[in-house]
Amino acid sequence: MSDYQRVLLTGAAGFVGFHVTQALLARGTTVLGIDNLTPYYDPALKQARLDQLLPRNGFSFQPIDIADYDALQAAFAAFKPDVVIHLAAQAGVRYSLDNPRAYAHSNLDGFLSVLEACRHHPIAHLVYASSSSVYGANAKVPFSEHDGADHPVSLYAATKRANELMAHSYSHLYGIPATGLRFFTVYGPWGRPDMAYFKFTKAILEGKPIDVYAEGEMSRDFTYVDDISEAIVRLAALPPEPDANGVDHGPATAAAPWRVYNIGNHTPVRLDRFIAVIEQACGKAAIKRHLPMQPGDVRATYADVSDLMARVDFRPDTPIETGIARFVAWYREFY
Repeated sequence: MSDYQRVLLTGAAGFVGFHVTQALLARGTTVLGIDNLTPYYDPALKQARLDQLLPRNGFSFQPIDIADYDALQAAFAAFKPDVVIHLAAQAGVRYSLDNPRAYAHSNLDGFLSVLEACRHHPIAHLVYASSSSVYGANAKVPFSEHDGADHPVSLYAATKRANELMAHSYSHLYGIPATGLRFFTVYGPWGRPDMAYFKFTKAILEGKPIDVYAEGEMSRDFTYVDDISEAIVRLAALPPEPDANGVDHGPATAAAPWRVYNIGNHTPVRLDRFIAVIEQACGKAAIKRHLPMQPGDVRATYADVSDLMARVDFRPDTPIETGIARFVAWYREFY
């Protein structure tokens, strides 16, 4: 395991980025946060997260769009990071149906800028966010990194799979150690307002109806944000190496220092049960409006985390009852 002292983290004002930055600062790491505070959801929430970080020792911030390569390269040159944790992206499956070009800008052009900056300013490890959505309509569960992931059902998923392949090419060509993280439905305090659990909580507390798709029969591997942060901090210290014997292990590819890992709770929960847990935490029943499954959605997500466990001796395990109670308590206080 290698140590790292200087981390450049993109998406620092985002949901996961905010929590990972807190975890890094708690261990004494110096962090340069980068974010352009896009208005995809309420920028005031992003600013409120940032306001929590700015007074912290060891944290600095630059308002950069990652697709602005010159600005990003200048930040790399001045800060000289040991590790890059790239979490900035245009998120959301459904929004990709309405505004696909936003995904090309942030997730393709932006990711290429990050790769090029890592190429010209060598680092010990690039850790970047992928998504469980890369598995598409895969019917085999639990989802394993050793399964195929080449049939995405949304543009968002396609851009995340493209990131994995782009990272592989740069790892192969330039020896950049790169680890992709396939997140499974992250939730928790300071979360994104476009996520279902956030919308459900808001509507239930306000006595408004919630939209329940596919009769609540869809299931998700809900992963608490602190578990995600712990896995990222541990993985960042473990840059991958090429296989010494030239054996192809799929995601543990032989030709390059490149890996992908699932980060999920390995416990899928039906949507109707998830709603019941939110109702309990809110102390109010939901008014439900049933709708068919939406384009780009998948029926179920379920993470095989055996590779992650073997690598860092950790797997997410926060129960939804605990995580949702913490989220609802935060929501009541914040709003």
